[in-house]
Amino acid sequence: MVERVIAACDGAAKGNPGPAAWAYVVADAAGAPQRWEAGPLGHSTNNIGELTALQQLLSATDPAVPLEVRLDSTYTRDSVTKWLKGWKRNGWKTAAGKPVANRELIQRIDELLEGRDVTFVYVPAHQVDGDPLNAIADKAASDAARTQQAAAGTAADLPVPDPAAAVKAPRAAKPRTASASASGGAGTGSGTGAAKRTGGGSRTLNARFPGTCPCSRPYAKGDKITKVGSSWGHPECAAAHA
Repeated sequence: MVERVIAACDGAAKGNPGPAAWAYVVADAAGAPQRWEAGPLGHSTNNIGELTALQQLLSATDPAVPLEVRLDSTYTRDSVTKWLKGWKRNGWKTAAGKPVANRELIQRIDELLEGRDVTFVYVPAHQVDGDPLNAIADKAASDAARTQQAAAGTAADLPVPDPAAAVKAPRAAKPRTASASASGGAGTGSGTGAAKRTGGGSRTLNARFPGTCPCSRPYAKGDKITKVGSSWGHPECAAAHA
């Protein structure tokens, strides 16, 4: 019986969009890291970094060996496990009739998954006691995004993850007022001041507080955010949830 290989992949974008990169780490069946690789993507987005990381991981592993992929991107996971069949059936259009974002990357991943035994496991990012493989992949992707230099290695020279900060207890929510409701600033967890409309008609806001997009990547105070499904997140993630 062939043992399952465990791996993790991650993408990063400093600014989203901004300097971006991908990375993966491959472990043995016991979860001990064996090798890793990271590569730059120039100016790109988190989602492209996440998808490219999965593509690179699938290309770099034996298709005959069962593979467990750990990742912190619900967008990447759902793209290949939930939405892919519907997109193909609809001629690569979303339920709203819009072209699927990052279609070429997703099609390549679909080809690499054909006939393979691959299990996807979601792991939360940046946790104090989080998944160690995800932390290594996250660090490698972040370093490659910052330096825009490719890197690779073995268990002897693994990237050392930055310590994860303990999560602070959320502050009590302020009472919702009529003026705040009208501005779309209360009750969202990302209250804002001025609101703008994009060319597609969706409202974008400047986040008053940091938060986390449904794609599982964080956004900072002041970043542009918009409605992503029933939550708030990166404008480029909205199309995937349309």
